[in-house]
Amino acid sequence: MARREPPRTTQSAEDTSPAATLARIRAALPSLAPSERRVAEAVLADPAQASELSISALGKQAETSVATVMRFCRAIGLGNYPQLRLALAAAAAHEHAVGGERPAPGTDISATDTLGDIVGKIIYNEVRALEDSGADLDIEVLGRAVDAVAGARRIDIFGVGASAFVGQDLHQKLHRIGHIAFIWTDRHAALTAAALLGPGDVAVAISHSGETEDTVEPLQAAAERGATTIALTNVPRSTLAANADLVLTTCARETPFRSGATVSRIAQLAVIDCLFVGVAQRSFDATTVALKETYGAVQRRKRRQPPRPAQSGD
Repeated sequence: MARREPPRTTQSAEDTSPAATLARIRAALPSLAPSERRVAEAVLADPAQASELSISALGKQAETSVATVMRFCRAIGLGNYPQLRLALAAAAAHEHAVGGERPAPGTDISATDTLGDIVGKIIYNEVRALEDSGADLDIEVLGRAVDAVAGARRIDIFGVGASAFVGQDLHQKLHRIGHIAFIWTDRHAALTAAALLGPGDVAVAISHSGETEDTVEPLQAAAERGATTIALTNVPRSTLAANADLVLTTCARETPFRSGATVSRIAQLAVIDCLFVGVAQRSFDATTVALKETYGAVQRRKRRQPPRPAQSGD
């Protein structure tokens, strides 16, 4: 089997926008060593304060060494500590400008929250997930994924649990514009489908954690048979990402009370929409016709409303 090229992910060190810096740190959290994770958590807890600390002071606050802080900088794509301080200062200014008095990202629901608090936390975290995912989206990688899907003989989509709903959305969208697409949410069915793939086909695997075996194994099987593999995950250093040619990452933080909650699915759906619209645009005229015809087919099945009785004065 030919050696696979290292996957390209949506994380890009070239993207130095304020939102992208914090998004990269959040996305990197699951794959960091425990000592590096403490640095990340200290930085995320208060970016403004962290931007004012010396490297030794930040290390002390995170109960780790200067060397670990430097490793953390490299892990998120920055060359040195001064770059991190500048990035955090910009991120803090951006957060203040657009955030106002809002709950911290990832804040979980508590037993004492009012219904208003719950609404505020949910909406804020979902909006933030969209903003962070958009800021961290590598357009070059997305473009390569669009090329692969647009030119594929068939597209097989793998996902289980909450990610299955996202996969079903992609399947429905692609099917509506005439692409041969399948969604597999059962492990055995996914593996048998992957066994039939080859060069010219595309496999798309969706997993927030990137470690769900029911999703990883079919993608590995598709890769072994020469299909182009695309992973959509929140963890760019995950097992799923390691087995993909192209990696699209989201930046959503699940919390203990809402593990598997809508915040991760909304971020995934946004990236899926970007992928789909890119594919649809490649054949704009044909897509327009297909969408109109499929919409019309559904509309004809809807019950017609009876005419409204005439009112006096009409």
